[in-house]
Amino acid sequence: MKITKKHYSEIVKKASPPSPIFKNCTAAFFVGGFICVLGELLSKFYAEIGAGQQQVKMLVPVTLIFLAVFLTAIKLFDNIGKFAGAGTLVPITGFANAVSSAAIEFKTEGFVLGVGAKIFTIAGPVIVYGTVASVVYGIIYWITTLF
Repeated sequence: MKITKKHYSEIVKKASPPSPIFKNCTAAFFVGGFICVLGELLSKFYAEIGAGQQQVKMLVPVTLIFLAVFLTAIKLFDNIGKFAGAGTLVPITGFANAVSSAAIEFKTEGFVLGVGAKIFTIAGPVIVYGTVASVVYGIIYWITTLF
C-alpha cells in the first residue's frame, strides 16, 4: 500500500492531540507578565535602597539572570517552562536558561569539551543572528541618514 501525502496527514492528525491554544496563551501571558512585574519590582527596590539609575539598569537584568540560572540548576525552570511556554522564553530569563542548561548538562564532559563547546549550542544562533541583524540594520540606518 502506497502512503500518500494526504493519507500521512490524516494519520498524523489522528495521532496528534489538539493543542490547548487558549490555555497556552494565557499561561504564557501571565508568567511572562509576572517576570516583567518582578523586573519592575526589582527596579523599584534597587532605586529605593539608593542605587543610581545606571546601577539599577545593571542590577535588574543581573538579578533576573541569576534567578533563571538558579531555577535551572535546581531543575525548577523546566517545569515552569513546560507550563508557561513562550512566557519564560521571551524575556531575558529564557536566554539565561538556554545558556545555563547546556552548561549544566555537559559539565561532566569537562570545562573545555563539555561546557565550553556546548554552552552556546542553543543560544549561539540567537547571538549570531542578533549580531548580524544589528549590523545590517545599522548599515541601513546609516545609509538612510546620508540623504
